[in-house]
Amino acid sequence: MTRRSNELSAGARASSVREAAVRSSALPRLDVVDVVRGIAIAGVVLFHLVWDLAFLGVIPAWIASHPWWLLFGRTLAGTFMALVGVSLVLASTGGFRRRAFLRRLAVLFAAALAITLVTRAAFPETFVYYGILHAIAVASLVGALALRLPTAAIALLGLVAYALGFVWTSSAFDSRWLAWTGFAVAPPPSNDFVPVFPWIGLTLLGMASTRLALVQGWALRARPMDGRAARWMAWLGRHSLAIYLVHQPILLGVLIPLVGIIQ
Repeated sequence: MTRRSNELSAGARASSVREAAVRSSALPRLDVVDVVRGIAIAGVVLFHLVWDLAFLGVIPAWIASHPWWLLFGRTLAGTFMALVGVSLVLASTGGFRRRAFLRRLAVLFAAALAITLVTRAAFPETFVYYGILHAIAVASLVGALALRLPTAAIALLGLVAYALGFVWTSSAFDSRWLAWTGFAVAPPPSNDFVPVFPWIGLTLLGMASTRLALVQGWALRARPMDGRAARWMAWLGRHSLAIYLVHQPILLGVLIPLVGIIQ
């Protein structure tokens, strides 16, 4: 029994050493992460294009509100939330760059505030009080605070956070001031709603999964993605925030006059 315990302890120590070595080694930017993010932002543009066409009466409204289409939108949101965790871990290899992180975090919070203000003016009844940018900003902050935790602890927190968003609610959280937590029974309507729970669980699970991939060497064996389509998607992924901020004004700026001419 003692020998078995010693073997387990030695295995745990070896795993910790490997994990520490991975954290201290800088890692080149992985094309696959940019490509996945690029596919996701392309999906967001498509999702909002369909929403805009339904809003303008070009296509039946039920298309944009069909459960399968809404599931597509939720899948995109989940992808972005998981990528927050992936990117945090990858960016922290070789040391956490606090200044770069805080600059990025400030940009995210400013962009989220801008989305709230603009949608409050355009859609006062369904404005975005806690959407995907708000969720990414908060998840980035929480994820950065969790970087020092062991991988197993991050994974456990991720599972608990994800489950908590489904197992407990209270009408006391139904106001906009509290609905962002994810505990509301009937949250106020919003054109984009990605509450802390359960979505932050995906960020933490993304962190744990990336740590595991680094320790096992899977990420180090990732090959550069060649081809025009991959390069295009990687470019979209590297500029996903800017694309998110400008795509709706561009879409509506083109569609509204065009629909007016056709009709």
